[in-house]
Amino acid sequence: MQLSQMEPISKKWFDAVAEGKYLGRKCPECGAIEFPPHIACNTCGYHETEWVELSGHGTLKSFVIPGIQNDKPYLKAVAPYGYGLVKLDEGPEYTFVVFCGKKKVVKGLQERLHAGEEIGVHARPIERTTPIKPGEEPVVEWSELCFELDEVSE
Repeated sequence: MQLSQMEPISKKWFDAVAEGKYLGRKCPECGAIEFPPHIACNTCGYHETEWVELSGHGTLKSFVIPGIQNDKPYLKAVAPYGYGLVKLDEGPEYTFVVFCGKKKVVKGLQERLHAGEEIGVHARPIERTTPIKPGEEPVVEWSELCFELDEVSE
């Protein structure tokens, strides 16, 4: 699906990611933050949530390495990765692609998490492009929100 065909809340969220901003929807009734955003609050069901900007920083709560059938070549080209439950500093949790810098780091993440280590992560959007033919320039369709270990950028 092209970004121009998305419904307005999804489009606004993806547009913000492309600009390096991370938006959620906060419920004025119960204070819950939906991230990625939804039309209504999933905690209490209130229908009028408000846009809020989030930090794009959080902690890794769990991590799995993709099996061969779930491996994504476009992600492998960026950096070693896995899928992790990210809890943002503002509270919401969601599963994202998490880049780890080096393969040896990937192998030790589960053990570190099971030992209770707090592992910081930050947003790292990547551009998703349409498939191209030889000699053509790729066209950016949208920016996909991924995360990266804080220690990779230290």
